[in-house]
Amino acid sequence: MSKLADPPPALFERLNPEQRAAVDHDAARALLLVAGAGSGKTMTLAARVARLVLDGADPQRLLLLTFSRRAAVELERRAAHALRDALGLPATRTPPRLPWAGTFHSVAARLLREHAAAIGLDESFTILDRADAEDLIALQREALDLGSTRQRFPLKGTCLAIYSRTVNSATPLGDVLRAHYPWCAPHEDALKTLFGAYARAKLQQQLLDYDDLLLYWARMMDQPALAAALAARFDHVLVDEYQDTNRLQAAIVRALRPDGRGVTVVGDDAQAIYGFRAAELRNILDFPAQYAPPAAVLTLQRNYRSTQAILDAANAVIEQAAERHAKRLWSERAGGERPQLVTVADEAAQAHWVADRVLERREAGIALKRQAVLLRSAAHGAALELELTRRRIPFVKFGGLRFLESAHVKDLLSLLRWAHNPRHALAAFRVVQLLPGVGGAHARRLLDTLAAAADPDAALQAWRAPAAARDDWAQLREVHAALRRSDWPHDVERALGWYAPRLEQLHDDAAARLADLRQLQQLAAAHGSRERFLAELTLDPPAASSDEAGEPLRDEDYLIVSTIHAAKGQEWRAVYLLNAVDGCLPSDLAGRDGLDEELRLLYVAMTRARDHLDVLLPQRFYVTQQAARGDRHVYALRSRFITPQVAALCDAIAPPSPFATSAGGALPAAPGLAAGVAAMWD
Repeated sequence: MSKLADPPPALFERLNPEQRAAVDHDAARALLLVAGAGSGKTMTLAARVARLVLDGADPQRLLLLTFSRRAAVELERRAAHALRDALGLPATRTPPRLPWAGTFHSVAARLLREHAAAIGLDESFTILDRADAEDLIALQREALDLGSTRQRFPLKGTCLAIYSRTVNSATPLGDVLRAHYPWCAPHEDALKTLFGAYARAKLQQQLLDYDDLLLYWARMMDQPALAAALAARFDHVLVDEYQDTNRLQAAIVRALRPDGRGVTVVGDDAQAIYGFRAAELRNILDFPAQYAPPAAVLTLQRNYRSTQAILDAANAVIEQAAERHAKRLWSERAGGERPQLVTVADEAAQAHWVADRVLERREAGIALKRQAVLLRSAAHGAALELELTRRRIPFVKFGGLRFLESAHVKDLLSLLRWAHNPRHALAAFRVVQLLPGVGGAHARRLLDTLAAAADPDAALQAWRAPAAARDDWAQLREVHAALRRSDWPHDVERALGWYAPRLEQLHDDAAARLADLRQLQQLAAAHGSRERFLAELTLDPPAASSDEAGEPLRDEDYLIVSTIHAAKGQEWRAVYLLNAVDGCLPSDLAGRDGLDEELRLLYVAMTRARDHLDVLLPQRFYVTQQAARGDRHVYALRSRFITPQVAALCDAIAPPSPFATSAGGALPAAPGLAAGVAAMWD
């Protein structure tokens, strides 16, 4: 496509000078765009894609990497609109597609399938979700008899977390254990053995977990011939949310464009809050220096979301960070209501106050959907959820179970995965135990048979089920054979036809669960193949219907309750931040090395608010199940991050307790009461 020297001005007329500088940056030099919260980074990145295409870049050779499928879809949509405007195409004309816009993991899966034969994989490999990966590591843990040692050995979830952090941080196991899991350090040798068995089991069954997708891609980039072939496919690499990359992802980006030409990364170090997933803050802090000449650094500081009063307080919070790319957010929305620091007696008073304010603002015209309660931890919302339920305020909670973690969804997907990959032992193990009369021992014998067979399909047909399951086994064998032939997307309907009768036997709420599976069937119809459906659903599952409380979908409106992590990228007119006290924010589990990330969590929470920000400060908490000292109240201090400088930019209020018994807070005198109780037995 030829370069257009004078692109239509309408394409860029909405950009401010900072955004325009980023869009027009010369692609011969790497670019780091530090985009503050609410600064229009998606629009800027989409406009940069359009600029590159106008300058002659082939849309087929642009690689856009994000951290969620929804972000990738939105970025591609925005870029397509920008391209259509820039090229002067009518609204009915389809603009050029960007086929390589996706998450790191989804792009890795595509590349690995294309090059599977060259790296020793079967192109029909299956991607494990986190729950299945935990189950597979549990099987290896059990086979190695690691749970019978004199010292407690980490459970499957901890084992997978250690494995994942070791892989994604590209750090030796011993260092990971000492830094993040010190109580597991004595088990270093046993964990190495376990991880080796886990890796061999995955290879034998042609399974890859999330971490393998990045690990295999990074290892491919270590092979000169493969690296050259992959790098030659792309002229430009653009990465969103670069502060969330781990060391593997940063290494992949460097290997794709070693000289920095055509590289654009966008992110905000102030919003780096995923250290627990091995995201590496140093990736964005050190990005400019990794190239020669150093990458250009441009900053977006104009905020299009919040009032200046909210931004002033948020700026004062993030200025406490030990290391950062300097910026100060500003807005044309001058003034506005100052953030409120609300001191309340305890969690019950906090819940009561938030419920009152939510309803008050609803009456003032702010819909419940435009209000959000943010939590450092999902557990911090227990008292509030009870209060909302009691007062019949519908709400949806984000940060709970995922759709794929529901038992009925896992059952149906396991059948589809087993049909797609007959060596998928974990899926087979789950499915066959759905049959009456088939327990763990029988299921293991089947797995051993399939593992030893040259032709697992033939072995499956020949296997003899227990007498009690003979008829059910015949039905399963028949549907498995039909699914092996695949008739997409009717495979889901066929699988559901087999599973639905068992759903009624397994669950009392079969009707509600069947609705979930019908939703799954609709999702399947939007995918071109079973392989793509299984991969994309695993890599980016929808939220669980079980996260909803108070049946909000039957109501015209509902409040949002969310963890801060799940709220990143979102905005609301009114935000209520619970438990902004030491021990909660920062978390008492953070440790000294994690304090900066806790500070950034507070900043992210504050910058979600457009018009109103209320920060709740309970003075005491009721602690239970403490054997040594019994149940008791503990007193809390305001978060250390809310310094006097921050507090001076807020309004402090201390509403009276809703549980006060009189105007003065004291009980009326009744001096004879005790004597009267004692006299009851006279």
